Amino acid sequence: MSQRKKAVSASQNKTQRRSQVSLDEDDEDANFSQITSSQVQRARENYTSDQIDRKVAEVVQFILIKDQKKIPIRRADIVKHVIKEYKAIYTEIMNRLRRKFDQVFGLKLVEIDSKNHIYILINKLEPIHGEPVSMRPGNPKTGLLFVILSVIFMKGGVIKENLVWNTLKKLRVDPGEKHDEFGDVKKVVTDEFVRQKYLEYVKIPHTEPVEYEFRWGLRAEEEVSKLKLLEFVGELFDQDPQSWTQQFREASAAETSSQRS
Repeated sequence: MSQRKKAVSASQNKTQRRSQVSLDEDDEDANFSQITSSQVQRARENYTSDQIDRKVAEVVQFILIKDQKKIPIRRADIVKHVIKEYKAIYTEIMNRLRRKFDQVFGLKLVEIDSKNHIYILINKLEPIHGEPVSMRPGNPKTGLLFVILSVIFMKGGVIKENLVWNTLKKLRVDPGEKHDEFGDVKKVVTDEFVRQKYLEYVKIPHTEPVEYEFRWGLRAEEEVSKLKLLEFVGELFDQDPQSWTQQFREASAAETSSQRS
């Protein structure tokens, strides 16, 4: 088989897999919408409180393991791999689950995509030394991510990828070369951070050659304090954060909204 035919075949297989995942998710949604109140009531009668608590513990373990790689968790996977025959009382299990994460772990389970039912865990505890929780030291990649999020925020929320690469080059992190700590920088930024929902990497329509732009991802919006980030930028440039009027106004509004929720 020629290289061209192989490429076309691989592309078709990938499209088919995506279509199958989409169909599976549609079936899952349909199954949930068909659950009746009488089915819920029967399920509650069939399972003791201890049995439900054990199932909650299993789901907690499943989510904690998934979250180690900061990969968002799909409802379909939770049901398929853990909840299984307890599906009729999914809502009750998830309510207990949220209380468990809150009271025991200081974590909050957030649904970042209500259409596809995708969840992430965020830390509800106070940040160390006023830094955003996700930016705590320990993993050098968080520093790389923090720089990119800062540039995006200061430039109005969306920037072309060339600006990101040029910024990193100034910091001696060349996306075209393998880095000692980050490895393949471009892959980390455009694949890993995107899958983790920290960044969105979007094709710009009608560009030739094709260009892409970056935005904050849903996880970054939930986890990262824009006000703390702006204070960090202010320290870097020895400037009062309020001197960036537009950014300070946006960051303050986001902080107020977060506190209310």
